Amino acid sequence: MKKIILTLVFASAITTMSAQTETVKSTENDYNKWSVEIAGGVNKPQRPMTAGYFTSTPSPFVADLGVRYMFNNKFGLKADFGMNSFEGKNNSIDFDTKYYRVDLQAVANLGRIMNFENWTNTLGLIGHAGFGLAQLEDQNSALKDRMGNFIAGVTGQIKLSNRIALTGDFTTILNAAQDAAFDGASTRNARGFSGILFNGTVGLTVYLGKNEKHADWVIDNEGRFDAIDQRFMAIENKMLDTDKDGVADYLDQEANTPEGAMVDTKGRSIDKNNNNVADDTEAYILKNYAGNTGDGSVIYNNDLIKSLINGGYVAVYFDYNKSTPTNVSTEGTDFILTYLRNNPTATVDIIGHADELGRSEYNDKLSAARANNVKNTLIKANIDASRLNVVAAGEDTSVDKDSDAARKLVRRVTFRVK
Repeated sequence: MKKIILTLVFASAITTMSAQTETVKSTENDYNKWSVEIAGGVNKPQRPMTAGYFTSTPSPFVADLGVRYMFNNKFGLKADFGMNSFEGKNNSIDFDTKYYRVDLQAVANLGRIMNFENWTNTLGLIGHAGFGLAQLEDQNSALKDRMGNFIAGVTGQIKLSNRIALTGDFTTILNAAQDAAFDGASTRNARGFSGILFNGTVGLTVYLGKNEKHADWVIDNEGRFDAIDQRFMAIENKMLDTDKDGVADYLDQEANTPEGAMVDTKGRSIDKNNNNVADDTEAYILKNYAGNTGDGSVIYNNDLIKSLINGGYVAVYFDYNKSTPTNVSTEGTDFILTYLRNNPTATVDIIGHADELGRSEYNDKLSAARANNVKNTLIKANIDASRLNVVAAGEDTSVDKDSDAARKLVRRVTFRVK
């Protein structure tokens, strides 16, 4: 039986794993993909520069604004607009030029590609490269030089929250067909990528969207196996056998079976004669605490028998909303009747119980009716009424009220010997 149960449990686990995987596949894109990038910093025009013209190293200023969309947590596209200002410094001949550009770039989340999550959850690295158009303008003349460019760089990230990241970027720009020098003082007929410009900026990335995380920080398989692990843990917990009766706890309807007792497939002590006393317990009682007479076994008045009766091992059970015992539980009444007959000085409380369904006032009356039913049966069997005391215990809240099997266990009458 245990092998069959284990087989069914693990078959269920495999099915659950498959279902969970399908669920994850359908939700793995639940992250934000859009972001806005704002940055500013310094630059260094490398070439072409006219003799006698130069900027400081580095030279202010650079401003950059970009919008980025991620296809997944590794790759995306970025469109950005940038402006550089170039001015002569120190011993340079004075000049004032501006450089404007617009670019479309491919983006690679190097942090995810290189599995940064193995050692940090707050640092990231973005690589970007692409092409665009640019224009150099001299503020002191009508010079406007249009050119194409190739741009590439890396952006370091520090995650401040799920909505904001601090960034630091280093970018190289190669200009194609740049005829004017960055200072605007000379021109030439240039071909190929002959212009070189370096930018360094610090900025913020603001993540847009309704989801908790952005693609920049989503890890492959993030949370995919958490639910599966939890289900395996639940299965392991269910397979525990706390009372060591050979039946797993989640199937065990009698949680505290004495160790070594014979039980059925639901963990209940076997009770062949249906007197609501487990056969092992009853056999032990009759062997050690009963004597044989012509009328059968006599149960002596002693502490063990009292503790068994007072502990609820002898009980009479009832169907829902009924005050008459079930057919299979009348043996509980017979057991207490035998005890009282053979212990004529003993008195007993007859304690009625009800489950939690229905109104409390009604359940109080029902528990009293159940106890009185058992009392009347004992009186008809010639037990003096003065030895019997009815106690209406009302609702028993010790079990799960939503479990039909659990409620059956509390619709009962128990006894307390005095």
